[in-house]
Amino acid sequence: MNFLVRVIVTAVALWLSDLIFTNLEIYGGDDSVGSRILVILGVALVFSLVSAIVKPIVSIISIPLLILTLGLFYLLINAFMLWLTTWITDQGWFGDWGLEVSGGFWWFVWIALILAVLQAIIGAFAPKKD
Repeated sequence: MNFLVRVIVTAVALWLSDLIFTNLEIYGGDDSVGSRILVILGVALVFSLVSAIVKPIVSIISIPLLILTLGLFYLLINAFMLWLTTWITDQGWFGDWGLEVSGGFWWFVWIALILAVLQAIIGAFAPKKD
């Protein structure tokens, strides 16, 4: 249940980020609202799975850098998770939908920062596990 709430929070944060940034595009599906919601939920599921599986491994490996930068390196880890999500969804394994960030490295960092802030704000209103 907690993972499902996390996917929904991530989906809302990705949707808001898609509205805010012109460099972030969630593509696929047709123009209907239901199709758009399913595509956003699919991208959020991939992003949540990447964050749940890869992010702890990368965080453990980068503990010295996290200590040295007082945690700021975590922003680069989040940008890497966003890049990995765009790479996975761009491979065509899931059909003709995915996530695309244009503009280069600094846009990944900037979007990852805003995405993390939006997830924290939206997650504060999400139901908590008892």
